[in-house]
Order: sequence, then C-alpha cells, then structure tokens
Amino acid sequence: MNSSTLRTGLLLLVGLIAIVLYSSIFIVQQTQYALVLRFGAVQSAISEPGLKFKVPLVDNVTYFEKRVLDLDLPVQTVLSADRQNLEVDAFTRYRIVDPLRFYQAVGNIALANQRLQSFTNSAMRNVLANASRDAIVRTERSTLMNRIQEDVNRQAGSLGIEMIDVRLTRVDLPAANSQAVYQRMRTEREREAADIRANGQQQAQTIRARAEREATIIRADANRQAEELRGQGDADRNRILAEAFGQDPEFFSFYRSMQAYETGLKASDTRLVLSPDSDFFRYFNDPTGQRGRGASPAQSAPAPAPAQPAPAQ
Repeated sequence: MNSSTLRTGLLLLVGLIAIVLYSSIFIVQQTQYALVLRFGAVQSAISEPGLKFKVPLVDNVTYFEKRVLDLDLPVQTVLSADRQNLEVDAFTRYRIVDPLRFYQAVGNIALANQRLQSFTNSAMRNVLANASRDAIVRTERSTLMNRIQEDVNRQAGSLGIEMIDVRLTRVDLPAANSQAVYQRMRTEREREAADIRANGQQQAQTIRARAEREATIIRADANRQAEELRGQGDADRNRILAEAFGQDPEFFSFYRSMQAYETGLKASDTRLVLSPDSDFFRYFNDPTGQRGRGASPAQSAPAPAPAQPAPAQ
C-alpha cells in the first residue's frame, strides 16, 4: 500500500514538474517581438529569436510582427490648391520598431491601423491642399508622396512605428467632373481638328490654283510654240513649192492638175457643172495643156493661158 502510494505521488510530482517547466518555456521566432507581461505590467521586451523562460502561471507573453505590414486606405476626396475635388486612393507600408511603446500606445495591430489611417488621411489633406491638380497628377507626385510619408512618420513615431512607404495609387476627378472634363477636352480637340482641316483646305486650294495657273501658262506656251512651228512649216512648204514651180512650171502645173482631178472626180454624190472648154479640162483635150493648131472649130479657139497651180488639197 505504501509502495503504491509512493509511486503515485512520484508520478504526480513528475507531471507537475513537467507542467511547470512547459509553462516556463516559450519560443520567439525570427519574425517576432515578444513582451513578457506580469499581471499586465511589462517585465521585458525580447527582440532576439530563440528559447526563452518566464515565471509559469504568472507571466504572459504577447507577440508582435517584425515584418513589414500593409494598410490599404479607403478612397478619400481631397480639395487641391486650384479648388479641384480629387478622389485619392492610397496605401502604406510600415513596421514596428519599438514593441514596448507600440504595446503601451495602441496594444494591437487593429488599433494601430486605425490610428495610422487617421494620420495618413490628415497628412494627405494638408499636403495636397497646397498643390495644384497637375502637380498632384503629373509633375510633383513623387515629391508630394515623400512629404506625406515624412509627416505620417513623424506622428507614427509616438506609436513605436516606422513608415516604410506611402503611395498614391490613383488620383482622379470625381465621375461627374471627369465626364465634364472629358467633354471639354473632346470639344477642344474637335475645334483643333476643324482648324487643321480648314488650314489644309486653304493650302490645298492655294496649291491647286497655283498648279492650274502654271498649267495654263504651260499650255499657252505650248500652243504658241505649236503655232510658230506650224507657221514655220507652212512657210517652208510654200517655199519648197515655189522653188519647185520655178524649176519646171509646166510639169508643176500638170502635177497639180492631176491632184485636182484625183480630188475632184472621186466617186461620190458631188456633181460638177463646168463648160467642156473650161481651163479645168485642158489636159483632157490636150496632154500638153494647150490647143493644137489646125484643130476643130471647137479646138481652134485661142489656147487659154497656162493654168495656175491649184491650191493644195
């Protein structure tokens, strides 16, 4: 009986010792801070990882993140220096650098996020209220974000927090203003397009008129040159004909009469009413073109004068 009781007592003692040892040991990870609390009072702040000890059943351990934490802010409406309402969407990155101060100031991440959201919204309004819309959207955006980060970091230092980054992800006009701005931009672009088209049409008309004037001048010069060449050709032709006539007037008269017969006696409906003794038919009566001596009375009439060369056909 005594042996059984002693054995049971030893087992209970060993179990109690194991429980006490287990309750006095805790592990701090590399990504964590640890605060040892005794009845709500901070006994120690641990930042190094490893196996740590505490007073069992008396001390409690609270852990905080060492890693960078995110905070996405809701969209805020901010008034710029040029009286433009802007919808700003932002986010922040921060980390806990003093766990003791963090615990004393806010105690947990949720409350810290609320405080940081208030700090960030206030800093955005103060900084962006002194900048124009173009500066916020385009020209000075990076500078303004750095100023907001510095302002928030100065306030977050009292919470044991360091701000890593503050970014404006979207800066837009409200929907109604965006539509009005879009319509105004569209109207301006349409006016510019109309001006460009009008200038283009004016230049096209000027170029077309200049081209037509130059074409008229070119055609007039070409017609003048053509008339000069045609006149020169006619003069050369007449000169050659005159020279040929001067060399053999009888043959030339005969040749031109043959051309006149070929042209005037073609098979057509045209009829010629001429006297048989007309000078036109002199080569029909006499191959020489003159009436022979001793001819018939009809042929004894004085011979007509040599025919002049017929006009060229």
